[in-house]
Amino acid sequence: MPFYKLTYFNIRGRAELTRLTFAAAEAEYEDDRIKRDDWPAMKENTPQGQLPTLTVDGVVLPQSLAIARFVAREFGLDGKTNIEKAQTDVVIQTTEDLRSGWVGVFREKDETRKAELEKAFHEETVPKFLKLFEGILKTNGTGYFVGNTLTIADLAVYDVFEILIQKKEDILSEFPLLAKSRKTVESAPGVQKYLSERPKTDF
Repeated sequence: MPFYKLTYFNIRGRAELTRLTFAAAEAEYEDDRIKRDDWPAMKENTPQGQLPTLTVDGVVLPQSLAIARFVAREFGLDGKTNIEKAQTDVVIQTTEDLRSGWVGVFREKDETRKAELEKAFHEETVPKFLKLFEGILKTNGTGYFVGNTLTIADLAVYDVFEILIQKKEDILSEFPLLAKSRKTVESAPGVQKYLSERPKTDF
């Protein structure tokens, strides 16, 4: 069995999808959460000067989505057929489209512009993606985003909505399939254990 070491800061951020994937697989790995103060000295020794990285038997992989997809493949959480694997990629990429919206809001320095972006994000972008994801679940008809078992697609949607639910707890009140999907993810034994033990962070 390979040795896996996931290195990132003590936040959910760009590493959480990989952590959730390891959890769903009930697989062992080292969750290496570094301090911000330690990062400058480490940066030049990473493949692309960024985190997260995943070390697999001495090989260091960068890029958060590449890492998450690799772990999903390792443990059979990326779909059963090539079509399902492509469908999981579609869902993951769609979550990134949503994520880029709130990252843009978060990084905006001008307070007036930030308020405008945040208003548009919550009033236009979020509703669009809520309908989109609800529609995917309805079309698939199994309670899962892809196929008839839990995949990284379900985990990716779960992850991207966490910070939005922190800000608005009833955000899924009109989207029963999405709400049920979250409960399905949370009830997976490995995920349930991980969520009960993970450090509490703002994002």
